[in-house]
This record gives sequence, C-alpha cells and structure tokens, in this order.
Amino acid sequence: MPRTLYTNATVFTADDSLADAFVVDGSRFIHVGNEADARHAAGEGAAEVDLGGGFVLPGFIDAHTHLLMMGQALQKVPLREGTDLADLQRRLREAADGTDARRILGAGWLYSSLAGKHPTRDLLDEAVPERPVYLDANDLHSVWVNSVALAELGIDDNTPDPIGGRIGRNPETGKADGMLYETAAQQIVWPALAAYATDEDRDAQLEEAFTNYLAVGVTAAVDMAVQDDDLAAFRRALVRHNNTLPIRVKGHVLVARRETEAGNVAQVVKAVRLAAELNGDWLQICGIKLVVDGVIDSCTAAMKEPYADGSSCAPIWDRGSLTPVVTAADAAGLQIALHAIGDEASDIALDALEEAYRRNGPRDRRHRIEHLETVTEDNVRRLAALGVVASMQPVHADPAIQENWQSVLGDHRTERAYPWTEFTDAGATLALSTDAPTAPHQPLPNMYVASTRRSALDPTLEANLPGYALDLADALRHATRDAAFSCRTEDRQGRIAAGYLADFTVLDSNPLAAEPSGLLANHARMTVVGGKVAFDADTTAAPHRTQQGGHPLSQPV
Repeated sequence: MPRTLYTNATVFTADDSLADAFVVDGSRFIHVGNEADARHAAGEGAAEVDLGGGFVLPGFIDAHTHLLMMGQALQKVPLREGTDLADLQRRLREAADGTDARRILGAGWLYSSLAGKHPTRDLLDEAVPERPVYLDANDLHSVWVNSVALAELGIDDNTPDPIGGRIGRNPETGKADGMLYETAAQQIVWPALAAYATDEDRDAQLEEAFTNYLAVGVTAAVDMAVQDDDLAAFRRALVRHNNTLPIRVKGHVLVARRETEAGNVAQVVKAVRLAAELNGDWLQICGIKLVVDGVIDSCTAAMKEPYADGSSCAPIWDRGSLTPVVTAADAAGLQIALHAIGDEASDIALDALEEAYRRNGPRDRRHRIEHLETVTEDNVRRLAALGVVASMQPVHADPAIQENWQSVLGDHRTERAYPWTEFTDAGATLALSTDAPTAPHQPLPNMYVASTRRSALDPTLEANLPGYALDLADALRHATRDAAFSCRTEDRQGRIAAGYLADFTVLDSNPLAAEPSGLLANHARMTVVGGKVAFDADTTAAPHRTQQGGHPLSQPV
C-alpha cells in the first residue's frame, strides 16, 4: 500500500489542535499538520488524495453496542417510529402479509406508543393470530409475544420465573400475559430464536452490521453481550476476511446469574480462556459484562425509592452474588463492564468494585459502568475517584423516548437524568456510544443529542435538561479518544496523530462551524480503516434496512 498524502481538509485530531493535511503509510498515520510539512513528510512518489474541504476526525468507536443483535434488528419489522397501538398492529399485519416467514420478528417498540395500555398477547393476537410474533422492546430488556409464541416457547401459566427475570402474568387470573422481562427474555427467548436461525443467517446479519457502521463513520465497536453464537460468528468472519474484520471489535463476555457462586465464577474462567485465545488486532475478548439491574421503562431498574406506582424491583445481581464474580474477574486482569441504570444498581456495582480493589491491590484497571441513567451525586464522585469509566449513550436521553421513562419515576429523579457533565466535572472519563440496536447506530445524531439534549428523532421537541448538554468538540472526543481509553486502546486508536492506526472518517462538512441541526444532515463521505478505504459514498451505495423475508423498507439506514 503506497504512502498517501491527504490534503484540503479540516482535521479534528481529538487533541486540542486542528490540521489541514496528513500522511498515511501502510496502516498508520506518520504525519499530521499543515500541507507544506505533510508534503515534505510524504516524499516523492506518494499518492495524493484531495478531500475537497471535508471534515476529518478519528473513526467513531461505538464503545457499547451489540453487533449481531444490531444486524438482526435491521432485518426485523421496525417499530420505534410506531405512533400508537393501531400503527404497531398495522405494521405487523403488513409484515405478515408480505412474507411467508415462519415467525414475525419486530424491534424497537416503545411503551409510550401504547398510551397507558399494558402490552399483552391479546393485543398481538388481534394483529397476527396464527404465526408466532416476537417483539423486542426498544431497550432489549423485555420481549412482547403473542399466544402462539408463548406456546412455541413452552411457557404456560405454571412456568416458574428464572433468576433475575419475570414472566408477565395477568394480576387477576395469574395467566401468562405475553411479556417476558429481563432474564426471561435473555434465557428463554434469545436461545429459542437462536436455535431457529442458521449460521448463514448470522453471518449475513453480522456483515449487515459491519456495512452499516462503515457507512456512518464507525471504525471500531465494543460488543457488550458476547455469547457463543456471537463468538462463532466472529470466528467465521475472521476466516471470510482473511484474519481481519471490516471494523475492529472488542468483546465483553456476558456472565449470566446462576444458582451458585461456583456457576457464576465458572463463566469468568471461560472468559479468561477466551481472552487468552482471542487477542488479535481485529478481534479481542477483553472482559466480562454483568447486567446488575434492568431498565426504567419496564420498572425493572433497581432504585433506592419506589416507582411512581409504588412498586420496586430487586437487582438481578445483589451484592452477595456480584462481589465474588467481580473480584475473580479483576484478579484475572479482565476488564469489567457493569450495566447499572438504577441508582441502587450503581451503588451495588461500585461496592463490588471497591471490594475487588481492596482484595486485589492497586493497578490500572479501566473498569466501566454502563448507562448510569440515574445515579446519586455521591456515586458520581465515587466513580471518578475509583477511576471507573462512565459509559453512556446520549440517544437514550432523546426527548422522543422519554415520556414513559419520566412518568414511571414521576418525581425529583427526572431532574438529574443522564447527568453527563456531572461525570466530567468530577474528573471521570466519559465514553459515549449508542447501545445499538436499543437506539439508532448512527453517530452523528448521537452527537446532536449529546450537544443539545434535543431529539434526533423529532427535533421539534423541547430539550431534555439542556444544562447537561456537552460541548460538541468534547462530545466528539468522548466518542473517539475517550471511547478508545474505555477499551484500553488509547495508545493506538481514537486520535489522528503520528503512530496511531489510520482509522478515520471524512464528513461532508465541518460540524463545529455549523448550527447543531447540521449534524442531522451531515454524512460520512469516506471511512478508512487501517489505511484502507472501507466505504466511499461516491462508489458505494448506502445500505438499506431489510425486513424479514428480504423485502426492502423505504428509508435508508
């Protein structure tokens, strides 16, 4: 690969400087600065690319995502934009009429679209009575199914709840109502649907995720729920791509709560083995993921105070079960990612980390807490003091999806929702990501929400607590430089600097010199990974979503 000089651009290095030219040799940057110096560094015979005034920044690193699930969601009936129950039912009927697929799979439905109605199997039976229907909630923490699907899963009115999960039941009759929460979704629905899919299905879904990410400027991703099917798909992808991948992938193995401590710690031992085995430049298993609690929308997040309806929910992992797993993983040198949305869950997560630090001694750990949608001020400071990364998703704060979130809390807790700037003010590292497919995977709308607290889905809505908005340049750093720090690659990714991997994207225009709304119209013109052009808008058609059965949807991704 020849040495290449790139000119005529505004180059956002993710440090405190801008440049207008740079040189790539092989897979790395060798010079970044002004054009005259870059030409000298490139030397005679270098290829030259005029970027036409584009805006260059390090490739986005989606520091919390779910690659295979994202590819699957792109092939499901899209329900996030569903306006009400009738609209959801219409979309399902149309999908059923348009395909002979054995099952109807949907993704992204919001509680707010039901206008206070409880999601039940009867409502889905009205739309599709004869084929199984499986609908992932927007947050991926519950699945709504119809009667045929319940029967297919073998769930009846006497099926016991799994640890950390719940089978929804009619409060008057006790009958299973079609809602499967937390581990009931993860340990019953997910394995069942995985068994119906083929390796060819999963390979196509993973490639769709890669293609969609490259088209929007993402060059690396951290998969936050790696299971056996994901691992097998990653291994096959390495073979297909000659021991590389289209984007760089880090993985955290999902550790599920078991009956015994031995069963929990055994999963850590497996993750240690996988981390030693898969430790390459393109695919690395770096740690574990523990889902300490659920989500606020379905009232399964662990909160210190009851929800507005007086209910409360215990964590999936309590202190007694979590601490031994965290301590074992920390001792083994694994990076630990802890899903904690409720304020009680972050308390539990930090207690477990503190105990692991006490037992295992001081060192650079780089552990992370994911989401942190509600958190006490004391725990913001405690997280920063422990050097824990705050891994957060601006798109989860989009005003268009906040109605139910706010109503189920209904009190002062909504006034400190998603407090990004509290973490940075306390000195913590903030890494921004999308958590796709729980939210759109595109980074520029994510940056719009981050820098305005307004809605990328409906920009006419009022901002959601605008005092927590981030400066746009800082938001870009949190999604590149700090995202690299969050996965221990800050020495080679996340910056445009000599010696760093030449992973970058070129946008149509400079978002720092435009109104924030310009982020919603800006696009990735080119994406380069390891010095090679992986996406070029002039020569590559933008990917389109497909629903099951292969019927294209009208809107591009």
